[in-house]
Amino acid sequence: MNEEELKYTEEHLWVHIEGSNARFGITDHAQRELEDIVYVELPEKGKKFQRGDIVCTIESVKSTNDLTCPVSGEIHSINTQLQDEPEIINSDPYGAGWIFTIHMDNPKEADDLLSSAAYKQFLDS
Repeated sequence: MNEEELKYTEEHLWVHIEGSNARFGITDHAQRELEDIVYVELPEKGKKFQRGDIVCTIESVKSTNDLTCPVSGEIHSINTQLQDEPEIINSDPYGAGWIFTIHMDNPKEADDLLSSAAYKQFLDS
């Protein structure tokens, strides 16, 4: 996946948009800050979330972090491999370490996400 084509949040989530579906994961910056990820509490497939709702939790040796949903919609799929191998996020955050996909209720909400250049500028500030 080309990181330049992704959208980002200030909470360090990456978003890959395909039509009205969006796939989410945490950025390389986030996984490095968290260090060794030991557990991911995945959302339930079919559950609906509003933008800003806590959608899942990631635990590392360093901290426990709630991830908020950047768009409203219904969970379409989850990466069940993370239940047994959460460390995949550390080794491949933009590929096999994806966390969930959501069918967006309002794809226009994705317009509020950061471009790759804006996210890099955010990290530098």
